[in-house]
Amino acid sequence: MIWARQTPAELGSCRALPIPWPARTSHPSLQRSLADAQPEAFWPQTLPARDPHAPLERTREADLCIVGGGFTGLWAALYAKELEPRREVVVLEAGRCGSGASVRNGGFLNYSLTHGIANGMARFPDELAALERLGTANYDALLSDLGRHRISAELETTGELDVAVAPHQLAGLSEAQRLFEQFGQRAELLDAEALQAQIRSPLYLGGLWQRSGAALVNPAKLADGLRGAALRAGVEIHEHSRVRRLRKHGAGVEALTGTGAVRAERLLLATSAYAPLVPAIGRYVAPVYDYVLVSEPLGPERLAQLGWTGRQGVGDSGNRFHYYRLTADNRILWGGYDAVYRRGGPVGPEYDQHQATFRRLAANFFTNFPQLEGVRFSHRWGGAIDTCSRFSVFFGRALGGRAVYALGYTGLGVGASRFGARTGLDLLDRRTGEVTALRFVRRRPVPFPPEPLRQAVIGLTSNRLAAADRSGQRGLWLRTLDRFGVGFDS
Repeated sequence: MIWARQTPAELGSCRALPIPWPARTSHPSLQRSLADAQPEAFWPQTLPARDPHAPLERTREADLCIVGGGFTGLWAALYAKELEPRREVVVLEAGRCGSGASVRNGGFLNYSLTHGIANGMARFPDELAALERLGTANYDALLSDLGRHRISAELETTGELDVAVAPHQLAGLSEAQRLFEQFGQRAELLDAEALQAQIRSPLYLGGLWQRSGAALVNPAKLADGLRGAALRAGVEIHEHSRVRRLRKHGAGVEALTGTGAVRAERLLLATSAYAPLVPAIGRYVAPVYDYVLVSEPLGPERLAQLGWTGRQGVGDSGNRFHYYRLTADNRILWGGYDAVYRRGGPVGPEYDQHQATFRRLAANFFTNFPQLEGVRFSHRWGGAIDTCSRFSVFFGRALGGRAVYALGYTGLGVGASRFGARTGLDLLDRRTGEVTALRFVRRRPVPFPPEPLRQAVIGLTSNRLAAADRSGQRGLWLRTLDRFGVGFDS
């Protein structure tokens, strides 16, 4: 998960003291803490074993083809059947449903469609009231859908804590609370003492507890529950069926895999950060890798050292920040801080491990929670995030309007993917209304430059974001990006 943390108004002129990162990464205890960590995502291991869905091995006709079996694709399949139960819907997934970004995140479920309220105010001020209302409605409907579709996703409606670990971050918390209250959310400012009563860390200076519109889920159980609901609704799913090419076919479109094809009237692309099947998408999405550690289960004594009885999801307030939470069996998931972009934006399993980042994450974990010294990590993994320059989902058409894509969530897509799926399908079916009339939907983000300039720009921006964390001041480069409404978030 990547969040838009600081806006110019929040960083403005606050006096700064050094933030506590990065910590030392060479201590032998760090190596011991990582020695037994499995190099794979934790969440899929909480699912029962199942046989994969058969790959596509023939040419078949359909009304709707959906490429991508993650959150967006599965929500879209359910919505398509809800609108027209007799519609033939086929989902093509390159691996297993939910094997990509949908099960590699922290499981933070947030109402925001704009990647946080501060980012919404900075980039969509004229439409923010509508987007906040629509985001709240989407969040409430998602929770209702979990019950309606009998999806047990380990839902915890505990809210989220945004914590300050440097003095200059405190002003941003006050501004965020004002915005939350302005748009109908409940948020409580906590001073250092009140925050320590929620969760104990020597770094905490204050916090903001978002009490509404924020929850935690097991993302693998959510994705698998959506898969099961789609099957019950009559959706046809083919796994291990990577789409190699799209092309027009009569009045519709054809999606070709290595062993078959789907010829459909319409097609929805929900491929996240993976190689775009529509070349134009590559201008707008930069695949960025985020990395995560999960600890061994904490026993009662360790939990008592932390407090954390409220079990909120937590994130610290820098541009380079950590997000963390408890799992159902009381492990700590700890991720973020580094956001790794590689030239050309390659995506593949060979990039899921990054030892330097794991060492840095472990060091920062023990800096944040020194009382947990000796705890070991059980899992380590990474995954690609479909970053775009406005940090929120965008939409586009391809193949003469026969195909629509919904991409660019930039890490906060567990909740927003439901909205993205439904909006993408509305665009595909040419249904009009309040949502499809929004500039948020009609306009795409500012494109990233081509390589090698793209890597240079992202590298410079990452460097300047780190400098802003240290100084509390947004320099000339970041102010210029702010002026044009673009950025790269880490």
